[in-house]
Amino acid sequence: MLRPIPTSKEIEVKPIDIIVSKADESGDITYANPIFYKLSGYSKKELNFSPHSILRHPDMPKVVFKFLWDELQSGKEVHAFVKNLTKDGSFYWVMAYIRPVLNQDGSFRNYVSTRKTMSENARAIIEPLYQKLIELESREELEASKSELLKFLDGKSFNEVMDTLQDN
Repeated sequence: MLRPIPTSKEIEVKPIDIIVSKADESGDITYANPIFYKLSGYSKKELNFSPHSILRHPDMPKVVFKFLWDELQSGKEVHAFVKNLTKDGSFYWVMAYIRPVLNQDGSFRNYVSTRKTMSENARAIIEPLYQKLIELESREELEASKSELLKFLDGKSFNEVMDTLQDN
């Protein structure tokens, strides 16, 4: 599937919208609720069993996804702000809560992500931070971006900082 060319058109995620999706161990979508398809512009047939990364907007720093996957693969949940790319090149921002789900025997079942609208306060802080991280990634290695992110977190956990930004 061809990736769309990003535009400056933003799609509003309303406070009532709760986006849900499930993914297998490699991040391929196995389930999504109707609002997910509506916002993304893709049909169920187009998205099911496709990688979640099809929605990754180029304005998203690689270091955020590296952190996200490292945490998920170690069994932890992640709270992160994500800018998604739609089928027509538009975008939308969300606060994502992603967690691994285990079977009763402790084996991996899937990843479940619920997403909701991002607060204006969080966006005012996250958007310039992500731009800075992307600049570092384009000029240097991922390590410089990681160092900048850790500096921003100031010794606090990633989830704690993201939750605080969302709630203020």
